[in-house]
Amino acid sequence: MSLLNEYRIRLAQEQDLRAALEMKLQAWREAYSSFRDEGFFAHHESQLDQQLAWWERGLAGGAQFWIAETGDGKIVGLAGGTPTIEEDQDTGVDIELGVLYVLKEYYGTGLAAHLMDTVLSRRDALLWVLEGNARAINFYTKHGFVPDGTSEELVGSWAGLREQRMVRKHG
Repeated sequence: MSLLNEYRIRLAQEQDLRAALEMKLQAWREAYSSFRDEGFFAHHESQLDQQLAWWERGLAGGAQFWIAETGDGKIVGLAGGTPTIEEDQDTGVDIELGVLYVLKEYYGTGLAAHLMDTVLSRRDALLWVLEGNARAINFYTKHGFVPDGTSEELVGSWAGLREQRMVRKHG
């Protein structure tokens, strides 16, 4: 049986946050291990309670994100969108895919596309992706996103890396 049929997607609730963030941290290890060292991951894992508080405030303020969970309740993916911030309004789109992560065992199953479609539907959108992350860039390109030439240096624990903006327009 395909892994694609072994999950369901639903809106996340407050009680899902810790498991969703733990899954995100695992997904970071799987996706970014060639970009960051162990200290990076250990630092972010040690900040889980602060991240949890931030996400709880977001949900309380009306933010929404979706999770993919297996039949036994294990979270294997998450995605969310946000309104476009002022600095990105030159793109002419009103939604940013702010987060999209699936566990490595679900790469190539269609789960990430399903999550992305749940958040964005067929809307015009933008996202920021780590330069050099060929897997992610290829995925987004396959789904109609193109780099628009805008990039930025990252700061904090991501310092030394750059993100590029990708935009999808249907018309």
